[in-house]
Amino acid sequence: MASTLRTVSKKRGLSRRSKQPSTYRRIVTGNADGKSIVQSDESLLAYEFKAVPGYEHTLIWVNPATPDLREEQRFDRYPDSVVPGPGGTSLHFVTFPPGSVFADPSFDGEAARSEALIRLRGLADHFEKEDPAMHKTNTVDYAVVYEGEIWLELDDGKTIHLRRGDVVVQNGTRHAWRNKGTTPVTMLFFLNGAKE
Repeated sequence: MASTLRTVSKKRGLSRRSKQPSTYRRIVTGNADGKSIVQSDESLLAYEFKAVPGYEHTLIWVNPATPDLREEQRFDRYPDSVVPGPGGTSLHFVTFPPGSVFADPSFDGEAARSEALIRLRGLADHFEKEDPAMHKTNTVDYAVVYEGEIWLELDDGKTIHLRRGDVVVQNGTRHAWRNKGTTPVTMLFFLNGAKE
């Protein structure tokens, strides 16, 4: 798996799944000679998990620690961890397939875990072995249902049904995202690194 960010032009062909992977436009601004400028404007291709059909991840930006605005902000290589440290942030689009994908007899949980440990470094190692959807990180997360619907599960088994536009503020709590529907759901996650 490539360890660098992949960018794509709008003329990208179809993927092996006969569906074009999601792309997101990222515009980064900065300062030059005391004036605001566009530092970059590009399309980012979602990473399609090979072991989990329909599961996509796009890391839009990461600041591993508190940014210093006296320096140019750059994100030009895939980070050692997609979970930021205290004062840091990361922004992700994630598309979850329906839960039926995980229930299919051909689903290989170990292959999915191995792939996640590479792509979602710093996050996947928090996935619980008995229930890989359950996890907890030292972050305050803002989770927005961008498209579709999903269920948030908490410690006590309580689930909350969320629809497009709903926002969850996750304060470092153990949780899982469950797609009980029949279509994919896309979420936007903003992770804020916190102290434990």
